[in-house]
Amino acid sequence: MASFKAVQKKDHFRRGPEVALLSLPGGGMAARAALLLLLLGAAGAGPAPAQGSRGDREPVYRECLTHCERRNCSGAGLRHFRSRQPLYMSLTGWTCKDDCKYECMWLTVGLYVQEGYKVPQFHGKWPFSRFLFFQEPASAFASFLNGLANFVMLNRYKALVPRSSPMYHTCIAFAWVSLNAWVWSTVFHTRETNLTEKMDYFCASAVILHSIYLCCVRTLGLKHPTFANAFGCFLLLFLACHVSYLTLVRFDYGYNMAANVAIGLLNLFWWLGWCVRNQQRLPYVWKCVAVVLLLQALALLELLDFPPLLWVFDAHAIWHISTIPVNILFYSFLVDDSLYLLKANSDILKID
Repeated sequence: MASFKAVQKKDHFRRGPEVALLSLPGGGMAARAALLLLLLGAAGAGPAPAQGSRGDREPVYRECLTHCERRNCSGAGLRHFRSRQPLYMSLTGWTCKDDCKYECMWLTVGLYVQEGYKVPQFHGKWPFSRFLFFQEPASAFASFLNGLANFVMLNRYKALVPRSSPMYHTCIAFAWVSLNAWVWSTVFHTRETNLTEKMDYFCASAVILHSIYLCCVRTLGLKHPTFANAFGCFLLLFLACHVSYLTLVRFDYGYNMAANVAIGLLNLFWWLGWCVRNQQRLPYVWKCVAVVLLLQALALLELLDFPPLLWVFDAHAIWHISTIPVNILFYSFLVDDSLYLLKANSDILKID
């Protein structure tokens, strides 16, 4: 980007009692409590709403942004910017205005640190050091590794479990839904747009709903397939209505959070209830219990809201990294359970 000069006067920062609030992230304790409920209930991968925050409300940031866009994002300045912009940046949708926001964000962060204040958030997010075209490098890479783990374990499941196993097709479908969610999580953390944000939300909800369906098939559907099919249709209808409302009516973060809390709690207690009833009979059930409880415990990392370490690793990125072995453990449970069901069916056929 063409260089630009921004006003860097210390008196641009607000003085008085408000100064004590400079270290607080946006959202307040009510939002943090709601986030905790969502995480404990759903353990989803959804991002936080991009609300206005302390950093982007600062006059120094706004003045810098106005000056930068005026100088670099129109006429000869824009042509100069485009001539110097790397191809990988333009192909991934980074614009002149995006670069202005990025440069002015770091200018503001530098002034905060210089003044002795804690690092502020911008548009509901911490400042991250961009790597190539990756907006949040650590979260994007961790999401990619989660997707890779899902893909590897999917192939392992297919190699170890015969197609005749009663849960085979349901587990395969769940694996593809999960893989799709991690792909969109990777895309979202690579480049945040309205589309990638919505797809990250919707695909995370789809994973939770499919986990509920997986649990339904395992607990009831094998003996009552008609009920499982009807319940699956209901879940599909719910997802369609959920996505339609958030897309066509309005994207209501509060409603989306409440919906994910509800389905997340159903998923949590249904799986735990089945595990408790079968822990004596099925020795591998501990893996499912561990997965459910670990996901809830690891979700607490989201409450450790701190500026990114090395401007790359924030709590969300660390949470994504920590879920990689949990995914592997759940697939190990699915393999054990599918092989058990195959053997049980075989023994019944021999008796008959």
